[in-house]
Amino acid sequence: MKKWTFFSNYAHVYFLLALEEDLTVRQIANRVGITERSTMAIIYGLEEDKYIKRTKVGRNNVYKIIPNKSLKHPLESRVKLKDIIQLIKKSNK
Repeated sequence: MKKWTFFSNYAHVYFLLALEEDLTVRQIANRVGITERSTMAIIYGLEEDKYIKRTKVGRNNVYKIIPNKSLKHPLESRVKLKDIIQLIKKSNK
């Protein structure tokens, strides 16, 4: 049976950063199950479309999500990411 999930790797990276903004690229990649290179491409895409903001703290990056954004696809465009994040945070307590 083929393994699949409802959310894309972009969503997985975004949700992880919503839970822990100081994760390294390596940590994100390991938890999502993708390469560091793919993780960086996703982070750049999320940053470019203003879904996250990256700041440098010493030698490390800290990622701040922008929760008031909506999902991109027209079918879900009325759904705010902050509402999904609240559900994920509740389920991780």
